Amino acid sequence: MTNIDYDLMLLLSGIFGILVISSVIGGLLAFRYSGERSNATIDNLNARIRGWWMMCIICVVAIIIGPIGSVVLFAVMSFFALREFITLTPTRRSDHEALFWCFFIFMPIQYVLVGMQWYGLFSVFIPVYVFLFLPARMALAGDTAHFLERAAEIQWGMLVTVFAISHAPALLMLDIPEYKSENIKLLLFLMIVVQMSDVLQYVFGKLFGKRPIVPNLSPNKTVEGFVGGILASVLLGMSLFWVTPFSWWEAGLMSLVITLMGFIGGLCMSAIKRDSGVKDFGGIIEGHGGMLDRIDSLCFAAPIFFHLTRYFYT
Repeated sequence: MTNIDYDLMLLLSGIFGILVISSVIGGLLAFRYSGERSNATIDNLNARIRGWWMMCIICVVAIIIGPIGSVVLFAVMSFFALREFITLTPTRRSDHEALFWCFFIFMPIQYVLVGMQWYGLFSVFIPVYVFLFLPARMALAGDTAHFLERAAEIQWGMLVTVFAISHAPALLMLDIPEYKSENIKLLLFLMIVVQMSDVLQYVFGKLFGKRPIVPNLSPNKTVEGFVGGILASVLLGMSLFWVTPFSWWEAGLMSLVITLMGFIGGLCMSAIKRDSGVKDFGGIIEGHGGMLDRIDSLCFAAPIFFHLTRYFYT
């Protein structure tokens, strides 16, 4: 089980304190406008808050269980994210065996490697061995219709929803001097900055947004929201330097990289949804859509953060 020290307790208390305040505000708003016909925004806000409660409680349980709990949690997240991704991409009956390998063999192996802290194989298993195996298996099925498109979509799904996401719990394997047994805080730092960046960009966009940053792709994302959300997230990351092995300015730089990569990840996932003609990848999380809607930023942020930390701090 993870040893919850004072710093970790303080961090978790802050997270749940914010949730309590948000719940109170959401409840007051719902009571204040309960007589009005249109309060969809408030209903959506409260649904999102309930979703955050659920996700935070699950994360705390995983933290208490220890590193294995965190690995299992992210493996489950990858499973649902890959399922949502594959649902939106065209596959054929001949692809079913390749998909079986992805869901029930390759994905578990990837997370077992993370749990074993086998960096040498974890870092190449999917981008090399799985990458080569999948088209070979699909070719043996003899179905040539849209072969390149189908193979690329399954490969990209594995890279984004499994390989990239697995870098988040892989932070627990890093051997950082003078930071022994504290890596769970590094994982929380990544998750907080990534998720709050999404929230803050949304808030700044609603309050001040005028100019869409990519109007044909995501008209709700604005230049003002992007700039305000990124700057606020960097300041947040700097304020949390005490739970990381970074100095305050290093935490700020790391936060900047995390938020920029998260923004790019969100844009790429939005492009997939727009191409598929859907608003959300799914509906598994109340108020948030699908699993992939919630972790789209993490897909791009986690690998970069992991390798920067590993290169400069281990």
